[in-house]
Amino acid sequence: MSKALIIDDEQQMRRLLRMVLESRGYEVCDADEGQRGLQEAAFHRPDVVLLDLGLPGMGGIETLKRLREWSDVPVLILSVRNQEAIKVEALENGADDYVTKPFGSAELLARLEVIQRRRAPRQSPEIVTGPLKLDLLHHEARLEEELLKLTPTEFSLLKILTEHAGRVVTQNQITHQVWPSQNSDPAEGLRVHINHLRKKLGTRGVRIVNEPGIGYRLENQDPTA
Repeated sequence: MSKALIIDDEQQMRRLLRMVLESRGYEVCDADEGQRGLQEAAFHRPDVVLLDLGLPGMGGIETLKRLREWSDVPVLILSVRNQEAIKVEALENGADDYVTKPFGSAELLARLEVIQRRRAPRQSPEIVTGPLKLDLLHHEARLEEELLKLTPTEFSLLKILTEHAGRVVTQNQITHQVWPSQNSDPAEGLRVHINHLRKKLGTRGVRIVNEPGIGYRLENQDPTA
């Protein structure tokens, strides 16, 4: 049974989340503020954390930073705040995904499932998601066993997105890894490369989704994977 930790100061929201999660078979614990949430995380070792940003005392971002000092547990942010800058800040400080309140229970459960899909440590230099396979040793990418003709930049972009499949990768995270020494804003170049990648991937089981103003996410659409 998976364990979920809810950190939210609204009692009604905690009750609602507990009901939704327990209906899906989760064992649930909760906390109404950040410091207590960190204590619960240390004691219960949850499989996933649902974290509100508007916490009293220690805010949600600070709680996330403190948690990331010692834990890589998947974290789903739940917040009424919909500003792009806040979403980017949360993602860059270690959140795995971000859901704006109010939200549907089906969307919540689906996002929780995605962020909990942890790949086992690789024993070979390969990354696989659905029909897409990246050979890091030879810098080759195959989709449905067909070799994709990628430029070095396109391969680097696809590698980052595949490593974080199902999760949002911010534009800053991408550009800092692909163009670490570039001083100018490469946002337009990034869009061009992403569009080229989309054309080469086509509609064969994976797609690159744009999160406007935030970044990109690679989705596996292969139902058999």
